[in-house]
Amino acid sequence: MVNNPKKMLSFEVFPPNTEVGTSKLFKTLDELKELSPDFISVTCSNNNRTDIGHTTIRVADYVNNTLNIPAVAHLSAAYLDKNQVKEILEQLKTKGIHQILALRGDITTLPTKNDFHFASDLVRFIRAYDETFEILGACYPDIHPESQNRVTDFHYLKEKVDSGCDKLITQLFFDNNTFYDFQERCAIAGIEVPILAGIMPIVNRNQAIRLLKTCNTPLPKKFVRILEKYEHNPLALKDAGIAFAIDQIIDLTTEDVDGIHLYTMNNAETAKSIHHATSSLFYQELS
Repeated sequence: MVNNPKKMLSFEVFPPNTEVGTSKLFKTLDELKELSPDFISVTCSNNNRTDIGHTTIRVADYVNNTLNIPAVAHLSAAYLDKNQVKEILEQLKTKGIHQILALRGDITTLPTKNDFHFASDLVRFIRAYDETFEILGACYPDIHPESQNRVTDFHYLKEKVDSGCDKLITQLFFDNNTFYDFQERCAIAGIEVPILAGIMPIVNRNQAIRLLKTCNTPLPKKFVRILEKYEHNPLALKDAGIAFAIDQIIDLTTEDVDGIHLYTMNNAETAKSIHHATSSLFYQELS
């Protein structure tokens, strides 16, 4: 029997705001390299061009050129104009980074620029500017928080894919049935690009509370019971949260998901625990 890659496994990290934090992140990335991910994506601030140029690209450069792991640089464009995006694209090309997660980014109280009102505008611009870039996009199994309804949500998602998006990565979700329903709706809508399932292990109660406040992602009853039972036992809650994520991944890979994108929260130990329990699921045996 020969093991051949079947499903993608990727990680997401976020650049810290300090040099000390960045040094710690580089050590975390060194550990993540041992897990042989297909790529590592690096987030960015949605309204800070300096962050993209000096932090996101710096970390992505380390991933791509020091660790020799394909890097995906996040690019949020609501607060950028076309010339600024061109400058960032050229910086990425100089570093040999040719994968971008194209985002509009969250809208804050600051005034936005007028060039990129939707992620599809950015996708279309990048595709026209340089066809060598692989463009990834975000999607929401639980519906985008700003969408009026699912019909509108899928209209904009289809437009983004038709504009030149090569892959999709989902926002985190905790109910796999929600993801399977989303997959089916994508097929009906004619969205045929690979969809990577975004999984975030919940390892502490504050993280769960923060997610409930900021994300349009309901927690299933099973996980609510975990939070309640282990509210005052942080170690047990961490173990239960990791086990829950592992169960999700086992179910998803059994159903032949295109890939798993793990939101690591810059925690190599959590990623290692999950990888140890699931690594064989990302390969198929061929005689």
